[in-house]
Amino acid sequence: MKNILVIRNDKIGDFMLAWPAFAMLKQSMPKVEITALVPAYTRPLADLCPFIHKVLIDCGKDADKLSKIELIRNIKRNGFDASICLFSDVYNATLVWKVGIPFRLAPATKIFQLLYNYRVTQRRSQSLKPEYQYNLDLIRFFLDEQNIEVVEPTAPYLSFEPTILSAQRRKLSQSLLLDEEQPWLYIHVGSGGSANNLSLTQYAQLVTGMYQVMDMEIILTAGPSETEKAVALKGMLEEKNVKSVVYDKNDGLQDFTCSIACASVFIAGSTGPLHIAATIDVPTIGFFPSKCSATHLRWQPINSKGRHLAFFPPPNKNKNVATDMVKINIEDILARVNSFLGRVS
Repeated sequence: MKNILVIRNDKIGDFMLAWPAFAMLKQSMPKVEITALVPAYTRPLADLCPFIHKVLIDCGKDADKLSKIELIRNIKRNGFDASICLFSDVYNATLVWKVGIPFRLAPATKIFQLLYNYRVTQRRSQSLKPEYQYNLDLIRFFLDEQNIEVVEPTAPYLSFEPTILSAQRRKLSQSLLLDEEQPWLYIHVGSGGSANNLSLTQYAQLVTGMYQVMDMEIILTAGPSETEKAVALKGMLEEKNVKSVVYDKNDGLQDFTCSIACASVFIAGSTGPLHIAATIDVPTIGFFPSKCSATHLRWQPINSKGRHLAFFPPPNKNKNVATDMVKINIEDILARVNSFLGRVS
């Protein structure tokens, strides 16, 4: 096979957790051309991926009929030998079936799995292993079907040239008035509509506790519609005599990704920016709800060993995931957080 379509057309965090799968496929089959089908908003990240040769934009299941017809035509023009759906729903299953790709692989999920001719049984909702491992299992199956030896990928999955990082760090230090010589701690309080995050009060307590044991620059990152939260946290920190700056990612996802690469540590809930940081192997501290489908194990970032620290509340018998994050006691976790910070920063 020479031309493979890999589909991961959902959210940013989901896409970043597919990078080990892209790496395994490319490193095991170095001569193959890999095309990724992604939504428009993850296109900038797909363009950064060193294991992807070409990117196709998915118009989405809610697009008009003409857009869907044009997408099918565009996929057909590429003459793919195989498709691997890392995420499967009726839309993706119907899409690759209509195109008529000879080898169609996906997780075995519900009745529409019959539209694929190769399937791997996975129980992702049980969260028995990390999401990225489920993706890797699909690639392993594909490689085994081709009698190709598997090359196991390792972090980091994305890196920037030292000159590029130096220039980015200089740009940020000038625009945000940061000390280049101190560690840079990034805090992302938004959730992007994904898993629940800590409250601003919890974050203020956490950052204050870290600030007391180490001199550092505090950078509060914010995506679209998240600036208000970051500004509110900045005000709360000022009341505790902790200096911080708000950084809006106004220059696009690629620039924001390069900025994340300048961080000493990245702290967030289980959301896209946390997984971007992990892809570059920036040390991460993540906060995860207790809901089965959103656990720290299922959405474990792809840092190398020892560069990720996870916290989560005790199991919630009432299954009220909207409030379970308040059960994470900041005073109880500060010692572990500061120990991790001292080791990796």
